[in-house]
Amino acid sequence: MLIHGACHCEAVRFTALIEPAQVSVCHCSDCQVLSGAPMRAIVKAAIADFSLQGTVQTYTKTAPSGQRRDQVFCPVCGTPLYGCAALNPEFVVIRLGCVEERAQLPPHRQIWTASAMPWLGDCVAPSGAA
Repeated sequence: MLIHGACHCEAVRFTALIEPAQVSVCHCSDCQVLSGAPMRAIVKAAIADFSLQGTVQTYTKTAPSGQRRDQVFCPVCGTPLYGCAALNPEFVVIRLGCVEERAQLPPHRQIWTASAMPWLGDCVAPSGAA
């Protein structure tokens, strides 16, 4: 499936070819902090199937294991766009919130569920438009 995405201010745009069955929700603590939310919806795309237009900013996060991952975002509005290996990336992990087709991409798995917020299962029904 071809997807299209952009940051909030539209200074950065991208397209990617993805496999919808690869959409996941990540509950790891890094995703929680870096997204500002209790979880982050993501989808992987091969670097060869990803096209970026615009200038981005990168924050390189080093895990306790020593693995380095680039967190890529718009330098104007701060929208998180994707993550990838800091050196020689083979794929990008796109943040679903900035994908136009996100409503058509339900997650097929959840990862790092041990870090999930304990109240997620108790979420109440939506109360209408804010």
